[in-house]
Amino acid sequence: MPSGSLTVVGTGIQAAGHLTAESRLAVEQADETLYLVNDAVTATWIERVNPNARSLTPYYENGKDRLEIYGAIVEEIVSRVRQGVDVCAVLYGHPGVYAWPGHESIRRLRAEGFRARMLPGISTEDCLVADLGIDPALTGCQSYEATDFLVRRRTIDTGALLILWQVGLVGEWHFDPAPSMQGLPLLVERLLELYPAEHETILYEASPFPTAEPIVQRQPLSGVADAEVSPVVTMVVPPREEPEFDHEMLVRVRQCLSCALRIRTLRAPSRRRPRCPSPHRAGQPRRHDRSPPPACRPPPAPARG
Repeated sequence: MPSGSLTVVGTGIQAAGHLTAESRLAVEQADETLYLVNDAVTATWIERVNPNARSLTPYYENGKDRLEIYGAIVEEIVSRVRQGVDVCAVLYGHPGVYAWPGHESIRRLRAEGFRARMLPGISTEDCLVADLGIDPALTGCQSYEATDFLVRRRTIDTGALLILWQVGLVGEWHFDPAPSMQGLPLLVERLLELYPAEHETILYEASPFPTAEPIVQRQPLSGVADAEVSPVVTMVVPPREEPEFDHEMLVRVRQCLSCALRIRTLRAPSRRRPRCPSPHRAGQPRRHDRSPPPACRPPPAPARG
């Protein structure tokens, strides 16, 4: 295996506070750390614990196609590993959620025989579940990037939770530090085909600081187009209705469960103590008789007169 390796970690959402112990160790021990974060506190910590740290932010040029930016970041990460350097790439949030450069760098390096891995982190969705008190398991959960949801005209289940990411960047294929957000009305138009105008939506932005509260705006769907939101806001659309049960399937599931329980009961070993076995041959001791066999017993004492 060639020398050089890559470890991709995520900073989470809160400044330096969401880094796991494993991720912190990877940042500190790497030969070189390349980072892409959105707050000065985290950037300062990275450069303090690893003197060979370098920001990837200069690749973000105003007006440049985002795919070109991501491709250049991947090339930078991969080229350093090819030179035999143990690299730690630090990305904002979860390193694998809406973070193509991390996945692509790992894919290329593994194909070339290098060691490459990704460590789990905390994403906006993790914070959303905690801050809004939502359990995705109760209704099911659908998650889409907002532009992809529109241009691919995704088919969704309105009886399940819907999460739309980057709703302030609809149609923004080029980097702009102050996006126009003109695509937001198109997103609302599409959602109004699926939900009533008065249906409640939640515009959510996780707090990057432990002392600050998250931004949570609850309003009817029809009012979202005119809302003042951050480009990185996440939209949560609760279920429109509770799905009906398939009663025929419910009966079949119960029958299968009942049958499985009966089979398990029949196959279960008996917990009763076994009875002592009878002797195998005449003169052989029982298994529970610990006395020596007849041939090994001492002769009886002579009778006294």
